[in-house]
Amino acid sequence: MPLLSNDVYQTEVQPASWWSRSFPSLSFHASWIANVWRSSVQAKRSEYGDQEWIDSSLEVLRSLERVGVEVEVRGLSHLQQLDTPCLIVGNHMSSLETTVLPGLVQPLQRISFVVKESLLNYPFFKHVMRSRDPIAVSQTSPRADFKAMLEGGIERLKQGISVVIFPQGQRTTTFNPDEFNTIGIKLAKRAGVPIVPLALKTDAWAAGGYSSDFGRIDPSKKVYFAFGEPIEVEGRGTEQHEAIIEFIQQHLQAWQ
Repeated sequence: MPLLSNDVYQTEVQPASWWSRSFPSLSFHASWIANVWRSSVQAKRSEYGDQEWIDSSLEVLRSLERVGVEVEVRGLSHLQQLDTPCLIVGNHMSSLETTVLPGLVQPLQRISFVVKESLLNYPFFKHVMRSRDPIAVSQTSPRADFKAMLEGGIERLKQGISVVIFPQGQRTTTFNPDEFNTIGIKLAKRAGVPIVPLALKTDAWAAGGYSSDFGRIDPSKKVYFAFGEPIEVEGRGTEQHEAIIEFIQQHLQAWQ
């Protein structure tokens, strides 16, 4: 997927097949399951490296586009121009960002995610997750999770690996600033790296009932990603935290 000269990626709209148009959720999830299966087999064989991660992530993007979902990405040049690792701090809405972001960011910045510990034991997908060396948190012990994020984040940043953090913790289609904690600010300050704010709207992939990953795909909802200019944390980081929140809120409002 090439970056365009004006730093904007837009889906080239093409007519979806009758099957994809009539059953977008079924069509997409069938493709996604096959993708996860292939990736899992590669990971078990220790053959799932950075390029395989990029390829499988971009295949998710293409699968969404094949069922009629339009995607717009802006601001990747902010990552491309960095000569240091960074923290990418954004809102968290669905499974879509965790599967598509590697294809967008990994070619520009090696990345690791903060993920739920339970995902490391998720059937099939666990092999893929473990191969990517994420920072795992329990979501049951805030103090232990905070320590894990700080220690794991600093370790990876020292290795030149950028870290993606969703301070809300839980996926939600609404953005509540009061639930957007300051872990990104604290980690960036301790590690001495910039923060790249990320605003996203990914509710085209809804949360499912039995499993949150198998939700309805709604092609009428456009997907948006916007990366902001790097932010250096100063002092207590209060102003920078507010700037990240404002960046997310402004984009979400514009995308309504």
